[in-house]
Amino acid sequence: MSVFKKLIASAAMATTMIASPAFAEDVRIALVVKALGIGFFEAAAEGAEEAAAELGNVEIIYTGPTDTTAEGQIEVINSLIAQNVDAIAVSANDTDALVPALKRAMDRGITVISWDSGVALEGRQLHLNPSSNALIGNMIIKLAADHLPDGGDVAVLSATTTSTNQNIWIEEMTAVMGDYPGINVVSTVYGDDLADKSYREATGLMQSFPDLDAIIAPTSVGIVAAAQAVVDAGKVGEVNVTGLGLPSEMAGAIESGASQSFAIWNPIDLGYSATMLAYELSQNGVEAAPGAEVPMGRMGALTLDDNNEGAMADPFVYDASNIEQFKSIF
Repeated sequence: MSVFKKLIASAAMATTMIASPAFAEDVRIALVVKALGIGFFEAAAEGAEEAAAELGNVEIIYTGPTDTTAEGQIEVINSLIAQNVDAIAVSANDTDALVPALKRAMDRGITVISWDSGVALEGRQLHLNPSSNALIGNMIIKLAADHLPDGGDVAVLSATTTSTNQNIWIEEMTAVMGDYPGINVVSTVYGDDLADKSYREATGLMQSFPDLDAIIAPTSVGIVAAAQAVVDAGKVGEVNVTGLGLPSEMAGAIESGASQSFAIWNPIDLGYSATMLAYELSQNGVEAAPGAEVPMGRMGALTLDDNNEGAMADPFVYDASNIEQFKSIF
């Protein structure tokens, strides 16, 4: 992963290229992430490189701001427009704020898709959901409820108040709460996908709710910070941390008992799929339209709904039975 450490150390808004030797005819696909330095997105970049190698004529531009702001992503997108890249695949920090910049990109003939965290319909051609929003929403509450057979109090530690995917997943979770009698959501707080703030918010939850049984963090940054807060508070075995995380980052939490289980899709597959979709739309004349099936290589095809959105795969649960197998992968 040393190549990604070099990326993180690069200038704040600099566009970073990871590519095999370039050819004059190379198709340039920009993978725009919420922020550099997040393991989930570094793994997605590995998948993008896998797709590029498979396609043979693709150069991946892996880039993003240094913090999770819409303003930072807009600056990155404007730079990519000036470079006249072939396609932009973005995981958005804000549903609506990126739309004007992305519309300018599409007006210049640049293919635009969103993935992971979506952009409003008018700002992209399609959106790749890692999984079904409904399945994710159900999964994150189920992970907590599975270890609370008699019910209990849970709290949610999310990313930002404007994070598209986090908000949708929490809404979907709320919609199925009737399926989990006895489980009470006592609070929702926001760590802004910053480790230190997420840690403080998790600590505050345990102080505010002494009988708290679980913290659900549907964010790979927040879940690690919450698990550490539980360890430091001496509440392992009392407060279970679950949600969405990376096996490599959550292995210690599973081993310590701070987390009984968590889930995530494979970010390598996600970066791979986003790249394949961007290529199909920009190079092979595939049209993103409701009902269309857009090829995405070894991941099959993405079936688009009425909003030109589709789901890649179901979430996968990680626990003590399989963490050793996956922690060295991503």
